[in-house]
Amino acid sequence: MFGKLEDELELDVAASEAWNLFGTIEIAKFVEKEMPQVFQKVELIEGDGGLGTVLKLTFVPGIPGPPSYKEKFTKIDNEKRIKETEVVEGGYLELGFTLFRVRFEVVEKGEDSSIIKSTIEYELKEEHAANASLVSTQILANIAQLAKNYLNKNKAPK
Repeated sequence: MFGKLEDELELDVAASEAWNLFGTIEIAKFVEKEMPQVFQKVELIEGDGGLGTVLKLTFVPGIPGPPSYKEKFTKIDNEKRIKETEVVEGGYLELGFTLFRVRFEVVEKGEDSSIIKSTIEYELKEEHAANASLVSTQILANIAQLAKNYLNKNKAPK
């Protein structure tokens, strides 16, 4: 069983400014600092924020879904402003998922505006199809909204 969920949010900053946050390791530091009610810890396990970087995400007890998992940066395209991560250990893989991929894409809209598209793609063994209900873009939507607020407060001067 294959599934895909998407969320979009318009940002009031240039795509390059948004990419400086979403396209780098900074987004991991950002969510740990700005979302303590969701993320108990975001640990850099391997790498420097580039391709192949591995993070361990540990969620606050009570958050729906798995308590933790490791994800790997599998695609970083600075020209198209696309970054993908895949769960490589624990979490969704233990719940019957064979693929759990998160993609952030920053789309240029205008000189001072862009769109952050957040996508989750997953594959799930048929016998675990009921676990598809665990997949939600809500945390990604919250990250995008907090990032929008942060980027607006910290806009590069003209």
